[in-house]
Amino acid sequence: MPDALSLFRRAFADCPIVAVLRGLTPDEAEPIGDALIEAGITILEVPLNSPQPFDSIGRLARRHGDRALIGAGTVLTRAEVGAVAAAGGRLVVSPNSDAAVIAEAVAAGMVSLPGFFTPSEAFAALAAGAHGLKLFPAEGASPAFLKAQRAVLPRDVPVLAVGGITPEVMPAWRAAGADGFGLGSNLYRSGKSPQETAEDAARFVAVARAL
Repeated sequence: MPDALSLFRRAFADCPIVAVLRGLTPDEAEPIGDALIEAGITILEVPLNSPQPFDSIGRLARRHGDRALIGAGTVLTRAEVGAVAAAGGRLVVSPNSDAAVIAEAVAAGMVSLPGFFTPSEAFAALAAGAHGLKLFPAEGASPAFLKAQRAVLPRDVPVLAVGGITPEVMPAWRAAGADGFGLGSNLYRSGKSPQETAEDAARFVAVARAL
């Protein structure tokens, strides 16, 4: 099995999308995971404010961990990092830039993608070892806002726009310097069928790969 960072880089190069599966239940995990991976999205996060998130992460990791990067979102503490690792997750996504959480994830061999909104937060996250950054919430900013920050952020650090992303706005964000996207409710909502999820995923993947 490839290490987490190698898997992230490979998956991100193929399709720069992170699926944010907020509200996913353990019983939905495998069919939704199958639908997304078949559509080409192979980076999946289950936010920890979802029902029984560690169960869902474990099911996804056992089924797809050799070819998809599976982990958690809304990770706020070092203890949660350990719990994600124990469940089989290898990705830690946070809404904020907490140096202790980032360092804990990196030390455990996991991929760290913390949230940022200002240059100070971005550089603090990178100093702590973050592998990439997510501009969150993107709907509270604009492509021009990101473009200004990309002028000072290291070019080799992947930056994702997360929040309010639709296929229609992806080109503008990409032109402004977004390397990828985190997709939440526009891709998956609790109770959404695998077929509907697959159809929406295919639209996002087609746009992302064409940019």
